[in-house]
Amino acid sequence: MDRKKCYFNPGCALGLYKPEVPEKMLKLLQKYFGEVKMHNICCRNNPKLEEGSVIINNCAGCDRRFRSLYEDICTISYWEVLNGIADLQLPDYTGLTVSVHDSCGYRHKPQVHRAVRNLLRKMHVEIVEEGLTGTKSVCCGDNFYGLVPNEQVEKRIQLRASQLSCQDVVVYCIGCVRGMNAAGKIPHYLPDMLFGRKTELMSDSLNQYHTKLADYIARH
Repeated sequence: MDRKKCYFNPGCALGLYKPEVPEKMLKLLQKYFGEVKMHNICCRNNPKLEEGSVIINNCAGCDRRFRSLYEDICTISYWEVLNGIADLQLPDYTGLTVSVHDSCGYRHKPQVHRAVRNLLRKMHVEIVEEGLTGTKSVCCGDNFYGLVPNEQVEKRIQLRASQLSCQDVVVYCIGCVRGMNAAGKIPHYLPDMLFGRKTELMSDSLNQYHTKLADYIARH
């Protein structure tokens, strides 16, 4: 990677629901990795970047769209970059035991799964591995929104949560935060964990969540 052509795109959902966190994540990259620049153009629009640019992304959906829709743009997950930093200082979560719900958009990227778990271990988190994670991960249910009635989406969310044995679940997708919360689990959003933050519960219904997100995407 040409570090002069690296851009951090936090994703629309993170920018909407946790507007103070993207800047924190950017500053962490700048402190340990280099002069990464912020990039806030939605992945559904042309990124308007020069050839050879690398988008460091936090969202699996953004990763897929930036990589597949636009020529001469490369992507890498935020978690892979952080995992490669030897002297990274992280909070200590000794005593926390979790299941990990992997973003379904990263199902085909075991390097992301390894990076996430390595970072959790560096934070002294105990991980209980489940059968349907990593390259076998399944959607939390949120991606079915708009395709089937909301009642079926909520049932799918409950089913997914029931497949995770721990009450505490680490996620790295905002939609999964809402899903795990709705299913009665305690979600720990990985970007929050980097800064010792407690993940706030999300009370939005499916319609409220997706309406807010669609409005935000339309502006970016």
